[in-house]
Formats: sequence, structure tokens, C-alpha cells
Amino acid sequence: MRSFAMIPGAARWKNAMRKSSAGTDHIVHARPENCIRLSDTIGAVAFETLPFLGGRSVEFGFSLPGRGPLATPDTVLRMATKADALRYDSVFVTDHVVLPTSMARSVYPYAPTGQLAGGAAQDYLEPFALLGWLAHATTRIRLGTSVLVVPYRNPLVTAKMLATLDRLSQGRMILGAGVGWLREEFEALAAPPFEARGAVTDEYLRLMRLTWTSDPVRFEGTYYRLSAVHAQPKPAQKAGIPIWIGGHTDAALKRAGTLGDGWHPIGLRPPALLYPDEYAAKAKQVHAWAQRAGRDPKAVTLTFRCPMEVRSKRQKAAAGDRPLFQGTAEEVAADIRTYAALGVSHFVFDPTHQESGPVLANIERFADEVRPKVVRAETVPPTRRAVTSPKVVRAETVPPTRRAVTRSTIVRASGRNRRTRA
Repeated sequence: MRSFAMIPGAARWKNAMRKSSAGTDHIVHARPENCIRLSDTIGAVAFETLPFLGGRSVEFGFSLPGRGPLATPDTVLRMATKADALRYDSVFVTDHVVLPTSMARSVYPYAPTGQLAGGAAQDYLEPFALLGWLAHATTRIRLGTSVLVVPYRNPLVTAKMLATLDRLSQGRMILGAGVGWLREEFEALAAPPFEARGAVTDEYLRLMRLTWTSDPVRFEGTYYRLSAVHAQPKPAQKAGIPIWIGGHTDAALKRAGTLGDGWHPIGLRPPALLYPDEYAAKAKQVHAWAQRAGRDPKAVTLTFRCPMEVRSKRQKAAAGDRPLFQGTAEEVAADIRTYAALGVSHFVFDPTHQESGPVLANIERFADEVRPKVVRAETVPPTRRAVTSPKVVRAETVPPTRRAVTRSTIVRASGRNRRTRA
């Protein structure tokens, strides 16, 4: 594994590294078109990773444009169904309720300026309504928040909405959870005190998990008390909806280790960088907190969210060091291997363009050129294969009971294998 000093782009941003605030909000831009839909009956194949991933599975997802001019029904639907059709593992939406006209007392942790790009006067789609719509429009891809600002909402209401979404989607929900960074929004929503947002988040998450796994529910906390109540429905996922903790501050690392099913930081967006050496050190802290809490450190999924662009070999890279996860298919695959060697098993990618054409091409290019370099599907009996053309996807009949337990599929397109993860 390369040292920090050898990682492309390190020299440019090393001096800019600093601890960010506990914020977990993100901005993404994308507008894909020309979606295809997979049949409801897609065959399964065994999935395995290449040797350099140490036998672990690795998954890939995309973030959706939740705000600004690209946050339109047509754009979001096309991107989500495209990712579903191309056998990506997840799509994520972000969260804000209001954007104050003045954010002078807050620092956005994922931009060098500390300011949220695009200003306050822009559309911002509500995450739960959006996820419900996407649950109906997609068939297999996992749906999540990246991230939901937990203190903004009553925890019982949040838990019920998520449980309902998990039932509607047949067990596909992931809760990416954060504490928030925008003080003015806390005040506008009459949310719990900004200074207490970490403790409130911890308590709300404990209560939410309890409502998903127990009945009746009783809870006695500092910020919320609850006599015996029935909280129904329960999620389709029997162990409850997975909770991925956003952020990379010391408090976030402790929260991920003690409460989370996963750690979900965002990196390569200065000043939040998380180059491999830094990521490894923080992942070690997450595991240490898990062990201290009496948990199995391996039970905490390590994820990584970052901008990603696959360039053709004909495209000329910008002058200077190559940013990680931006380059040719071979270069992006090498970056995936570097982070996978640290234990990352789920990557969530932010588009780097605001135009629909380049974003759509990037989604397809990654699926066609990068993913086969880091995962492979084994051969299966012909009766379980899916058959495709470039524009039409059809699958041979598979008993319905097999669909709920499939691990992966193989799609043959234009005479070559398109290897994908289910």
C-alpha cells in the first residue's frame, strides 16, 4: 500500500487538512438520461471478489441530486433507475428542511470556503417522500440517506417513516445518520440546542433502533422519555434498518463504533480529505470504540463517499496531481483497491459534472470499465442467466422465491460479459 506522500494530490491538500465540524451534509450534481429497466425476474450467480480484495465483497453506489436545478422528478428518477438497471448496489439522498438566508455562524465542512455552494434560494427535495417514490420506481437497489440530520425530527416519527419505507421497498433501506452543521437551520426548526446535537443524535438513534426491534417500547433518556407504546410496523429487515454514521470527527468515530452498523464518511472534498493514511487511522479508532463497547469491530461496515470520474484515455487530465478516483479506468480501479485494502466494502460516488451527458457517461463507463476490474461473476447454468441487448434487458424465468435470496447477476450485452453485483 502506498504511503500518504505517494498518493496523487497529497502535496496539494496536505497543508489544508484540518478537523472539520461534525457536519454531514452533501451536495451532488447529476442528470442522467436514457434509462433502461431490468425485468423483475433476473437470475442469480455466485459473486466473488478478485484476490487483491482479500476475498471480501465490495459494493458501489451513487448519490442523487437532491437540491438545486437538477433536483427534478425526471432527473432523479432517471438517475436512480439507471443505477438500478446497471446493477449498482445503492443510491442515496441528502437532507435539509430549510436553508436560512444567512449562514454566517455556520461552517460547511466539505468546501474550502466553508460555504454551501449554490446559496440558500434553491429547491431541496424532502428525503422521505423522495425515497418512497424511488422505492416504487426501482426493484433491487438499496435506498439510503447520506445523511439524515437526526436531531431535526421527532425520533418516533422518523423511525416509523423509515420502517414503513423499509416495508414498501422490501428491506432495502439504509439510514445514513448525521448530527448536522447548520446552526441557523436548527434554530428555524426549533430543534434541540445546536450544542447538544451529538448527545441528542445518540439518544434518538438508540430509541429508533429500539422501536424497530422491540414491542412494546419503553425509553428513559435525557432528551426523550417514553412510556410503554406499540410502534408498528416493524421494518422488513429483522435486525432493524442499518445505521451508517456520517462524519469523521472524534465524536463521529466514537458514535460509529458504539452505535453504528457502518461508518460513512465523505472525503476528497477539501478540507475533508481522508487520504488512505488518514482513513486508516480513523477506521482504527472506529474499531477501537467498537471493541471498547463490547462489539465485534468487523460488524461495523466501512464505507467511503467521494467524487468519482472515469476518463477515457483520450481525455487530457488537468495539470498537476491527479485527484484520487478521477482518471482512467485503470487508475480508478487502483484507487478502489487502495481503499479496499483498508477494509472499505461500500463506495458511494458523487458526480463531478452538472451536465446530464457527462454524468450519464460516467455512470455507464464505471459499470462497464472499472467494475469488471475489481469484481467478477462466476459462470452459472444457462437457465439462471439474464440476457440483454444494449437497449433492452430481459431475463429468463426464475422461480419468484429465488429473487429474495439472489447474491448477484451476470448480464451479457453486445457479446461480452457485463459483470455486476446484486
